[in-house]
Amino acid sequence: MTTTATPAPDTPAPGDDTPAAASQAAAMQLREIAFGAARAAAVRAAARLRVADALGEQPTSVGELAATVDAEPDPLCRLLRALACCGIFAETDDGRFVHTEMSRLLREDAPRSLRYISLWCTEPWTWEVWPRLDRAVRSGGIVFNDLYGKDFFTYLHEDAPESAEVFDRAMTTSSRQSAADVAAFVDLDGVKEVADIGGGQGHVLASLLERRPDLRGTLLDLPQVVAGADPRLRDGGALAERATLVPGDCRREVPVRADLYIIKNILEWNDENTRRTLANVVAAARPGARVLVIENLIDNSRSSFTTAMDLFLLLNVGGRKHTTDSLVARMTEAGLSVTESRPVNAYLHAIDSRVPG
Repeated sequence: MTTTATPAPDTPAPGDDTPAAASQAAAMQLREIAFGAARAAAVRAAARLRVADALGEQPTSVGELAATVDAEPDPLCRLLRALACCGIFAETDDGRFVHTEMSRLLREDAPRSLRYISLWCTEPWTWEVWPRLDRAVRSGGIVFNDLYGKDFFTYLHEDAPESAEVFDRAMTTSSRQSAADVAAFVDLDGVKEVADIGGGQGHVLASLLERRPDLRGTLLDLPQVVAGADPRLRDGGALAERATLVPGDCRREVPVRADLYIIKNILEWNDENTRRTLANVVAAARPGARVLVIENLIDNSRSSFTTAMDLFLLLNVGGRKHTTDSLVARMTEAGLSVTESRPVNAYLHAIDSRVPG
């Protein structure tokens, strides 16, 4: 016996392009967007349960997966079906589940893993700040500070150590994944000294030093960040003799002289800190030095993830994702002469400039 599925009253029939059908499709799309928190929560649950890590290359029953991840079979099946609707995992005709391109990205051992990024975007505090977005839009103020009584990073390290660890892992993963692209992109012609400002653990710097055996480099970041720098840059590392690790805050001072300064993915905080950082670089640099700013820019992005991150930054640190014009304007205000703007890869853009003189 066969059955024929009947479309729900608010679901237009295939091929129906009438105004009523368009309206129904729009209504369904808006409902799905409004219920987007359920999708985010499902991704978080799968990441925390490590379902993607438990699923191998063969179709696997829910019962087997449930036993591996220590979950109840029925709710796990419902979670997987919700994710399969988004293309994360897929269900076979006999009710087993297999990987998709997206679900593989939730594996911790995936070359381009997004496990920690997914966890970071759905940390417990995020569910408290998102519903207050209207307040942030009205006031322009930082919702996070009002909600928790302290600034974002102080809260992370004092009250949410697990979230701080997720943040560190997410940033490390992202930096490692983009380091090779950035290192291949950067023009090192005439450069003897490079400085990575706010460069995290120094993955970009290490990649550049590996590319050019005659290059010397400096990594500047907060003391606790520099302490965990890439092992290649630390004492005893393969690149240590050509690397200098400087603990400091680029918003206060940039005590580094170089031919090329790289500022990657840190000019996302509030305008005051962005202007201060750029001004500190200009004050430290010798005339003619290059300053290369690399960011994920709203007007050069192919994904709504960038605009979502823009709102995320508004809520938690009062920051923003820039457009090309807004970033060029801040660089120019700092005294830099912008020379070129080019894409690094599908999601990063580089704006090259020089210190006049």
